[in-house]
Amino acid sequence: MDDVKSAYRDVKNEAKKAVRSVGGTDLKDSVGNAGDQASRDLGNLGDDLRAAARDADTRAHDPGAAPAKPA
Repeated sequence: MDDVKSAYRDVKNEAKKAVRSVGGTDLKDSVGNAGDQASRDLGNLGDDLRAAARDADTRAHDPGAAPAKPA
């Protein structure tokens, strides 16, 4: 599911960027694109953190689980 959300964020940002560039670009467009990129990156980071916490929680409750691999 996280991959689907990440792909959705990418498509949404590319669509916004394309719409903003139709009439030329200015500082407002650049700031909007940077904000969208930051939002996308934070959303993906949040998904990654939730997945890591979920995996750690699963391993903590399963005594037979393999130890976590270092990143």
